[in-house]
Amino acid sequence: MIPSGPDHLILLAAALLVAAIVSSKLSTRFGVPTLVLFLAVGMLAGEDGPGRVAFDDFGLAHAAGTVALILILFDGGLRTPLASLRLAWGPALALATGGVALTAGVTGAVATWVLGLPPLYGFLLGSIVGSTDAAAVFAVLRGQNLALRPRISATLEVESGSNDPMAVLMTLGALGLLTGAMTPGLDLVAFFGRQVVLGVLAGLGIGWVGRRLVNGVELRAAGLYPALTIGVALAAYALPATLGGSGFLAVYLAGVVMGSGPLVFKRGIWMAHDGGAWLAQIVMFVTLGLLATPSRIATVAPEGALIGAVLIFAARPLAVFAMLLPFGFRGRELVFLSWAGLKGAIPIILAVYPLLAGLEHGQLIFDVVFFVVLLSALLQGWSLPFVADRLGVRAEAAPAPPVSLEITSLRHVDGDIVDYLVGRDCFVNGKRIRDLALPESAVVAMVVRGGEVIPPRGSTEIREGDHVFVVLKAQVRALVDHFFAARREGPDRAAPVATFPLALDVTTGALEEFYGIHLDPSPGRPLVDLLSERLDAPAVGSTLDAGDYRIAVTAVAEGRISALELRVLALD
Repeated sequence: MIPSGPDHLILLAAALLVAAIVSSKLSTRFGVPTLVLFLAVGMLAGEDGPGRVAFDDFGLAHAAGTVALILILFDGGLRTPLASLRLAWGPALALATGGVALTAGVTGAVATWVLGLPPLYGFLLGSIVGSTDAAAVFAVLRGQNLALRPRISATLEVESGSNDPMAVLMTLGALGLLTGAMTPGLDLVAFFGRQVVLGVLAGLGIGWVGRRLVNGVELRAAGLYPALTIGVALAAYALPATLGGSGFLAVYLAGVVMGSGPLVFKRGIWMAHDGGAWLAQIVMFVTLGLLATPSRIATVAPEGALIGAVLIFAARPLAVFAMLLPFGFRGRELVFLSWAGLKGAIPIILAVYPLLAGLEHGQLIFDVVFFVVLLSALLQGWSLPFVADRLGVRAEAAPAPPVSLEITSLRHVDGDIVDYLVGRDCFVNGKRIRDLALPESAVVAMVVRGGEVIPPRGSTEIREGDHVFVVLKAQVRALVDHFFAARREGPDRAAPVATFPLALDVTTGALEEFYGIHLDPSPGRPLVDLLSERLDAPAVGSTLDAGDYRIAVTAVAEGRISALELRVLALD
């Protein structure tokens, strides 16, 4: 029994929390996924372990797991850039729907044969373990600092964040059929349609309203902003779930919408949700570990190992190859995505549903699912970095800067601080700061080289490996990004149409190198001198066209140009 009294419960919770966090250090040292360590802490504290805590409240575990998943999925959505969605929405959607269904069907058929269950019970088990778990994927990618090629990373993250609803829908549908609450045909189709439509509409709508609310309300305390976004996350789940929609799909989409636009106190909100997501993972996995009984789970190990092997080596690869071949993925990429279908908290939480519904084989399903999750986490989670290296799909992770610089404000400010890592082929590599043709509304604030902070001066040379912190206005961000990107042939045409002030001391050589504007064969000639010569008597409003750009005089003092503007006219 759990010790009675609030003091004992708090002490127990503190001990489990500290033990779980301390044990996570083993993840980096030995490569063991953090979710396995958190589960192990719960199992050691349980009735079969030295802790001897008897915990069998499936309803409480389900509630705690649901709240934890809300925080984890919302945090994952916040950190999913729109670029990832544009890059991977097609393959991710295919895996999140048809891929989950195919995985569940193959696994369910094998479970029916191995466990001697009726076919619908087998399909229920397959549905429970059919999805790639977002908490497990995020834990492995972050905990082991695993950087992947952009398309692979985007596909895996978007799939894991969006396929849980499909597993939930199929699980609830199978439960409805088994309990008689639902009939095959239109009733089942209506259930699926309602879940998806309401989930998508609620997620997009609440995310949009939530972002406007956070930006519109003026709170005096910084800590209230993360609290407000947590409230938005809870509402994004609860509202569609109350109306019969998919709350998990909605909360992930709400996070994507809120994270894709400007937010007041964004840095603080992200940090708070990052801490909240880690705490949620710990609470969820430790609670689920407490719920498991190792001695009972060991009795289903042979059957669980066979079902897990089919899931990992046959069902998931079949689904990945069938769904992603039309999208042009290479063989090695498909093999890696097949291996990256980690299982985690969602299957264990879904395995609680048959117990809550009082199904005849509910306990057997829970024990087998728990074993399969452990097998997946240990086998796939531990080996994922190794497999990524062997298949050549791992990307070089950008080293984190040894220092950080940020604007912390509870109001919107027309500016931001961006940390750029200078690569070997970067435009600015080997250049002095005074030679950069940066817009007037962008300035280098700090250069960090190794562990040394270098105050920027005009003579400071930027080198490969430097972290360059630039203070800039939002409207010139895309153009400044170009400076710190790899060199390309010809001028950059990826920048959006923009107008921004140009520094007076910029040279014609800098304009040609950084913008592709050829005006004069003398690279060191000041642009102001060239314009004064070509425009005869420069006046406000005078312009000089150069391809897709127009240089405009915006101010004249004592007969000399005192302010310039560069306008991007068109894109290729």
